[in-house]
Parts: sequence; structure tokens; C-alpha cells
Amino acid sequence: MKRFGAAPKSGQKYKSRPGAYAILPRRGQLLLTWQGDPHFEVQLPGGGIDPGESPITALHREVFEETGWRIAKPRRLGAFRRFTFMPEYDMWAEKVCHIYLATPTMRLGDPAEPDHDAIWMHPDMAIKTLYNDGDAEFVAGLL
Repeated sequence: MKRFGAAPKSGQKYKSRPGAYAILPRRGQLLLTWQGDPHFEVQLPGGGIDPGESPITALHREVFEETGWRIAKPRRLGAFRRFTFMPEYDMWAEKVCHIYLATPTMRLGDPAEPDHDAIWMHPDMAIKTLYNDGDAEFVAGLL
């Protein structure tokens, strides 16, 4: 599986943290998430898969929590991994990021997740702005 970002640090223990993330095109724009404190970055909507939860269930839950939108027709595109520190959990993680393409269908309200905002961005700008190079590569692969 392809790795993005820094190589794992020698001697550092990493906890496995699988997640599901969505590329959400609509009318020539992508629905993305601006995450504030502690990250201050643009991301694909999504997040961790809870124990016992399926990736698709996690994808629907996380996209709704981070954007306020419901989605339809998720299709898995692939996965990548990265090694990172997650300050909100005080944890070093090996993140296995499962990437899906889906359709945003209905906005039900504001994001429920604190310090998250739903934003729309042209795909070319998203590729330049997404914090995570793995996310950007998957978006670029769709153009």
C-alpha cells in the first residue's frame, strides 16, 4: 500500500487507525472540510472507523458530522497509509485511509463536529490546498 507523508519514526509505536474519506463532487466543485484547532487544514470529509463499524457506515457518519450533508452511491477508489501524530487523541497513528467517491445529496444542517466547516472548492484548487498529499493524489486521479 502506498505511503504518503513522513516515514515512521524508528522506535515510535503507532496505533492502527483505519478511516474512511470521501471525494464529493457536485456542480463542478468538491465538498471539503475545513478543520480548525488543532489542525487548521482543508481535508476530505471523513474519519476513523469505530470498532465494529463498517467502512461505509463510518463514511456516512463522518461526512455528516463534518459537513452536515448526506451522501449516496459511495464507491471505493483505493487506500493509502500515513504515519502521523493525532493531537486530539494524544496518539501516534498509522492511518489507513480508505478513499471513496460519493455524491452529496442533501444538506441537513451545519457540521456537528466542533471546529469543522463545510466548504466548496474547485478540484484544481483542492489539489493545491488539501493538507494531505494522499487525498490530493486521489482527487487528481479523477480529473
